[in-house]
Amino acid sequence: MRTPTRTPVLAPTLIVHGGAWAIPAEMADDHQRGVSRALETGYAVLTKGGTATDAVEAAVTILEDDPTFDAGLGSFLTSSGRVQLDALLMDGATLRAGGVACVERLRNPIQAARLVLDKSPHVYFVGSGAEAFAANHGMSLIDNSALVLERERLRLHEFQERLAQGLADTTFSGDDKDPETAASHLSSHDTVGAVALDQHGNLAAGTSTGGTLNKTPGRVGDSSLIGCGCYADNHSAAVSLTGWGEPIMKLVLGKWATDRVASGVTPELAAQQAISYLFARLGGHGGIILLGPDGQFGLAHNTPCMAWGIADKDGPRTGLSI
Repeated sequence: MRTPTRTPVLAPTLIVHGGAWAIPAEMADDHQRGVSRALETGYAVLTKGGTATDAVEAAVTILEDDPTFDAGLGSFLTSSGRVQLDALLMDGATLRAGGVACVERLRNPIQAARLVLDKSPHVYFVGSGAEAFAANHGMSLIDNSALVLERERLRLHEFQERLAQGLADTTFSGDDKDPETAASHLSSHDTVGAVALDQHGNLAAGTSTGGTLNKTPGRVGDSSLIGCGCYADNHSAAVSLTGWGEPIMKLVLGKWATDRVASGVTPELAAQQAISYLFARLGGHGGIILLGPDGQFGLAHNTPCMAWGIADKDGPRTGLSI
């Protein structure tokens, strides 16, 4: 009688990020606490046998609820003074994905993305259509004002005042390697994300954002676009990016990085190569977390700081740079 084969149980891994930018010293503790809470919540899902997709959704939800970050509550405001949110969740085992963009009445867009992944034959919903889909599947709709903090109203007002005086720049498309010009953008990125490997060897990735300060209503960045700010495939890697969205989109940088892992490059080196390519080709700035199906991982950024956390067989650790 043949002994039935068993699926090997792997040591799970979770990596989270809370944005790559010039994090002020007075905000450093808030960033580390927020990343630590997300890490603890998501990793608990994995240690209890939950899926990588479950863990990513749980971790990103914590970050969306934390006003420290530019995702969910307290996000940057559009030029019209409203919050518009984008998110994507992707399952590396099946390549199923769910994305939402420009939603204004959902507290947790990553949860709406999960509903799209699980409940829809489609992959992506935007605006009022995304909100209606989420509401039809049990999510509560809120007033946009519930997502707006006075801190962000003041930030937008100050930025628009500087813009009117010619003291601010609204270029987000890259193609600018001048350090002084680049510095003006490094204070406006707090996109959040997570990648996970569960005990069954399945990968998942998620990214969520409130976009850029003073963005034109309706603008969608890289975060919720498959292969750009987020991607997961068991045959290559799981990735989440943060930074200047337009250059990342032009390079489809998430897929670029996972393809390097599929070709045999380690995640550590592939992460470094991706950020180098982002800058060399388009003068872009940002950060990346990258996780392979064997648990190897890489983190890289070319901004002054990146808030990150890792939990694996070696325990949890967090930091603001690497």
